[in-house]
Amino acid sequence: MNATFHDLNDASVFITGGGSGIGAALTEGFLMQGAKVAFIGRSDASAFVARMQEEHGKAPLFVQGDITDTKALQSAIEQAVAAHGALDVLVNNAANDMRYDARDITPDIWDAQQAINFKAYFFACQKAAEVMAAKGSIINYSSITYMIGSAGMAPYVSANAGIMGLTRALAREWGPQGIRVNAIAPGWVMTDKQETMWATPTSKAAFLQKQCLQEFIQPEDMVGGTLFLASSASAMMTGQTIAIDAGVVGTG
Repeated sequence: MNATFHDLNDASVFITGGGSGIGAALTEGFLMQGAKVAFIGRSDASAFVARMQEEHGKAPLFVQGDITDTKALQSAIEQAVAAHGALDVLVNNAANDMRYDARDITPDIWDAQQAINFKAYFFACQKAAEVMAAKGSIINYSSITYMIGSAGMAPYVSANAGIMGLTRALAREWGPQGIRVNAIAPGWVMTDKQETMWATPTSKAAFLQKQCLQEFIQPEDMVGGTLFLASSASAMMTGQTIAIDAGVVGTG
């Protein structure tokens, strides 16, 4: 990531799931811009925090917690504000793309998937709007799965379609107070989780053929677009969903 967004220097940033996968790349990307970063994650991220301190001379604030616990999630945002000042940027990144045969989904499975993939997004936005500085930016991570109708992921796909609607609704509602709300819809990003749980040589090769750009997308490829939406470079953009997918949805 070579671009510098000068207004992100010293900005107060909060990221959900900022200690692994795409979230870890985002945390590092904001740190490299000089931002003050806090993140919540369910798993212990102390080793990642230590590595950021060693490599960049500053450590993100890590709050261990479960984003499906609304009180814990909103408390983590309050801790970030106490440490770093009024929030400038919220990135809703944490998600769980579990696979299910639609005929086997129970009410408990549905509710659990919506809790992490949709409900937590709203309540993070709600708290962020309460503690944001003037001209704050909210970036909600969605997915192209709802655009291409991915099979075997009905709860996740439904939540990500909802995120687009939520993004538009909040952009309209909070625009008058200077808060921009946008979304990013990644394609298939080859995180460690994807490589371990879902990606096979056959499935990767098949998906690559759907992309215009014939390279597998990496977590670091999400950083530039996120920084752009967080910064004043996108000052008059709100209510938008940007696909970073190597050209899958734009070309059919």
